[in-house]
Formats: sequence, structure tokens, C-alpha cells
Amino acid sequence: MERIASFTVDHNRLLPGLYYSRRDGDIITFDLRFKRPNTGDLLTNSELHSAEHLIATLLRNSKERDAVIYFGPMGCQTGFYFLFDSRMLSLEGAIDLLKRVFDAAASFEGEMPGKSAAECGNYRNLDIKTGKAVCKWYAELIAGWTADALHY
Repeated sequence: MERIASFTVDHNRLLPGLYYSRRDGDIITFDLRFKRPNTGDLLTNSELHSAEHLIATLLRNSKERDAVIYFGPMGCQTGFYFLFDSRMLSLEGAIDLLKRVFDAAASFEGEMPGKSAAECGNYRNLDIKTGKAVCKWYAELIAGWTADALHY
């Protein structure tokens, strides 16, 4: 059986950051890795979920929303997948979009998007302050990121 490409990434040496994962036709997948350096700690469920609600909302409300295919958590809980249509958004454009939405999420004003039983099956572990703090940390991490830094 063929080994999945993401299983070739050494998670013991994995650094947080923004990485090019794969291309499937016109769809490009970025891995947004959040595993904390030094400790190797993962995000808590509340941190992961709260950041997801903020970023997914902002991506789908951006001017580039038609290029956004998917944003959501990795099963291994080390970060998120961001899939986009490369016909509508370049690598550099995708990086800039992520920088903008993480900056916006870090200073988000208002209630947590989707924080009700009707909107989210696990709404109880959402916290706006937690989400903003995670997004601020990641925004600072990728502030200088370029297409040249997308490699694992």
C-alpha cells in the first residue's frame, strides 16, 4: 500500500508554520502547523476549535472567498488544512490572505461566530479570547512568511 505523503513528515522535528502539502489538479493544499516548539504541545480542543471558527468565517467572507475550497482541522490535531483553487489564487496570494485573516482574527470584535447549539455540534468549547490568542500567535509566526518558506 502506498504511504500517505503527510506520514513522511517527521512529527518529532515538526516546527509550527505554513507549508505546501500537495496539488490535486487546480486545488492546492497548505498545511498550517501549530505544534508548539520546545514543548511539542498540541493545541487544546478549545484552542483548535475556536481558531477554526474565526478563520473559516473570515476566509469565507474575504474578497477571495470564491477561491477558498476548505479550511479545517487536521485529524492529528497539529493544525489545519487550507485548500484553495490555484486558478483564482496564487501561492503568494494565499499566503497574503492567511496573513490578513489571522491578523483580523487576532483583533476580532464581537461574539464568536457559530457559537450556538443550532450552528455547531460542539459549541460549548468555543471561546473568543482563546481563539483570538491562538490567531495572534500564529499571525506573528507567519508575518514574514513567503512562498520560498512553504517547504517542509
